[in-house]
Amino acid sequence: MSKLILANDGIDPIGKSMLEKAGFTVVTDKVAQEALASEINAKGYTALTVRSATKVRKDVIDACPNLKVIGRGGVGMDNIDVDYARSKGIQVINTPAASSNSVAELVLAHAFSAARFLYDSNRQMPANGDSKFEDLKKKYAKGVELRGKSMGIIGFGRIGQSVARMALGLGMEVVAFDPYVTEANIDLTIAGLSAPVMVPVKTSSMLDVLQKADFITFHVPGGELIGDEQIATMKNGVVLINSARGGVINEEALVRGLDSGKIAHACLDVFENEPRPSVRILQHAKISLTPHIGAATNEAQERIGSELAQKLIEALS
Repeated sequence: MSKLILANDGIDPIGKSMLEKAGFTVVTDKVAQEALASEINAKGYTALTVRSATKVRKDVIDACPNLKVIGRGGVGMDNIDVDYARSKGIQVINTPAASSNSVAELVLAHAFSAARFLYDSNRQMPANGDSKFEDLKKKYAKGVELRGKSMGIIGFGRIGQSVARMALGLGMEVVAFDPYVTEANIDLTIAGLSAPVMVPVKTSSMLDVLQKADFITFHVPGGELIGDEQIATMKNGVVLINSARGGVINEEALVRGLDSGKIAHACLDVFENEPRPSVRILQHAKISLTPHIGAATNEAQERIGSELAQKLIEALS
């Protein structure tokens, strides 16, 4: 069997080193999507790793009979035809645990940003801070504390539970929905304590979360969940945070909710039309924005690289 692996969207040096020590050759040169299948066949790659940029659809799978493993560095695998690949005898693996903490921290960063108007203040201070300081001070003087507020979590897997852990640590109430999880024990590791504090969280209905939460964050594989009807059931002044997949919140409905005041703020790390988000979304005065960086921390990339490498070694041994 070939020992060649194409890491088409890159891999952390730790993961690359692990694979090389196991006898594999790892190529990180980026291959254009349209040339992917022919390159895999021409070079004899036995495994392909991707992030979110490279698509591995039926056409690529059919054209690469020697491909044994497809690895996704990250959680969501909507850019891979997983079932079809597996039906062809190709193993498909991902790294679901590696980036949970990083995504959860970004969610809380957005929540703080919305609660204290940081996203808008950081736009306005460089432009007007010298001439309109007192006006801006008054404009941003009605922030809120997260402590005592409720964090609604739609999707209560690893990432959702990481968000819950941080929210509970801040003194927030957690209300969660997941069709596959009825209860989870959240471990709060507190500096100075020898053992974590365990906090049980029971999930409820999605409607219950939408009606009760002050902040709502989404951690689902994709698909539209939130439109005008769902927004109408939410609290006035709710904050919506999406770091899952673009389109989970219908962007037209989101703008209507923001413009009406029903939604106080939105926080988006993902967009319907990546990598060219709607200008209307990008320029909206009530939206905090990041360019799909949920898992983009040094620590997460190291964990993703090492977890992916270990799984590839096991799959190809």
